[in-house]
Formats: sequence, structure tokens, C-alpha cells
Amino acid sequence: MEIKELAQKLTSSVSQAVRGKDGKIKLVCAAMFAGGHVLLEDVPGTGKTLLSRALAKSVGGDFKRIQFTPDLLPSDITGINFYNAKEQKFVLRKGAVFTNILLADEINRATPRTQSALLECMEERQTTIDGETFKLDAPFFVIATQNPAEIQGTYPLPEAQLDRFMIRLALGYPDREEEIAVIGGAASFGAEEQLQAVCTKEDILNAQKQVNECRANSAVCGYIADIAEATRKNPSIKLGLSTRGAAALKRMSCALAKIDGRDYATPEDVKEAAPYVIPHRLIFKGYSRDGADGDILKQILDSVPVPTE
Repeated sequence: MEIKELAQKLTSSVSQAVRGKDGKIKLVCAAMFAGGHVLLEDVPGTGKTLLSRALAKSVGGDFKRIQFTPDLLPSDITGINFYNAKEQKFVLRKGAVFTNILLADEINRATPRTQSALLECMEERQTTIDGETFKLDAPFFVIATQNPAEIQGTYPLPEAQLDRFMIRLALGYPDREEEIAVIGGAASFGAEEQLQAVCTKEDILNAQKQVNECRANSAVCGYIADIAEATRKNPSIKLGLSTRGAAALKRMSCALAKIDGRDYATPEDVKEAAPYVIPHRLIFKGYSRDGADGDILKQILDSVPVPTE
């Protein structure tokens, strides 16, 4: 199945539960096709968990959800060897990371030690339990949610962990008509439970292979490198875009190109992906992480020459 058709099917399916957010659903699908992970950051009640569950129902793979809390342990995520008295031996109880789509709900409520248990899983697609390494099932896709409005009792994600997320986005409130439909019951609770899988996990793996084959010529790669360099030299930014972040921008741009039905990425794809790939990887001077990042990024994108060939 071509990525364009696959994205249309997934967007149509998920939008039955999450109304009026087709553009955001497309971005989440693109990140999954690009082999990345997604951080949904928004106030409560905007559909973060609903979108995750609806996507999982639409993809024919395994799905697990972890509710992050301060008392959650790393072993609750990765798994643990416990002693089975009946069999008189240690037995592995696999954790929630042994799945295809993992919803890490309210990830910033767990301690840094527990949060770090996801780092190896997200980057290496493997986890280590008592010194033994286990490969995770493919595809492995993490959707994490967090609420930026409540900071008491939370543990902000460090930059090293934020860098593992390909994109960060906020769903935002629906427009008036969609909100009236939700309030009136047209979009009923539990709508995601009625969804049926529209693809298989093999389709997702094939989509990831197609993204890897998407072409980004030297001009586009140079444009991405120039954007990264501009973030490092900007006087308002303390820490600019990393090389890993620049590579993520290229993969996300290729995924968007494939969704549009093209086998090559353009500077326009880079500009479309940049607001979701770059800001959470930067550290600003004199601003909070969510302060004026959008305005500064826009200035950077406007200042970097766009290749014409």
C-alpha cells in the first residue's frame, strides 16, 4: 500500500473519534511512518489520549497504555524477572514496552529514573532487563502525553529525552461547530471502540521503508543544515538544533512528501515539518521552553535562503 493511500485511510478512521483534527492526525501518521515518536502536549480535555487510542485501533498491531505516576518503577515499563515458587525458577514478566504502539500517558508525572527507562526503548528499539537485552517488536511507536498547565508534582522531561521525540504538537481546542457536535453527542464517548483496523503492522513497516527510500537532494539537505546552523548562532538560543534533530527534520520532511504522493522532499516539506520537529529541541535564553519559540523559529526560517533548484 502506498503511503498516500495509507495516510488517507488512517486519517479517515481516526477522525471518526477525533473531530476536526485531520491536519494533526496527518502529522502523527507522518511521524510514525518516519520511524519517530510523538509528544502530545496540551491542556486536559483536548483529545490527546483519545487520538492515541483511536490510532491504535486503526492500526492492526498490539497496543498498551501506561499511566505514569510518581510511584511508577522502571520495571513496570520494561519488565522484571520474578521468582516463581511453583516452578522454582525466575520467570520474565514482560513490561508494556513489548508492543507496537505504546501510549505513555502523562509522562511528566513519573520520576526521571522511570522516564529514563524509555530512552533505550525509543532510540535503540530494545530494552535491557537484569543485564539481558531484548529486541522490541517492530514497528515500535511511542505516543506520550503531558499537561503543560499543571507543574506541581511533575518532573519536566530533560532535553536528552525530548530529543527522542520526532515531533511535539498540541491538538488545541476544536472550532465552534465541532465543539457543539461533541457537546450535543454527535461525537459520542467511546467512539474509538467502534473503530476497525484499516491496515496491518506490515503496512506500517512498508511505509517506513518507503520513507527511507524517499530522496532528499543535496540542496534540501544543505537547507536543513543551514537551518540547524542558524539556530546555533541565534542570539536568543542557548542550545541549537542537534545533528540528530536535523536528521529527524529530514525524515519527517520525507514522510510528508510521501503522504503528498511524491518520491522526493522539497524545501516546502522542510518548512511544514520544522515547527513540530525543532522547537522542543532548543533551549532559549530568557524564555521558557514554550515562550517565544514559534516567533524565533519563524525569524530563522525567514532568514535562511531557500534553495531554488
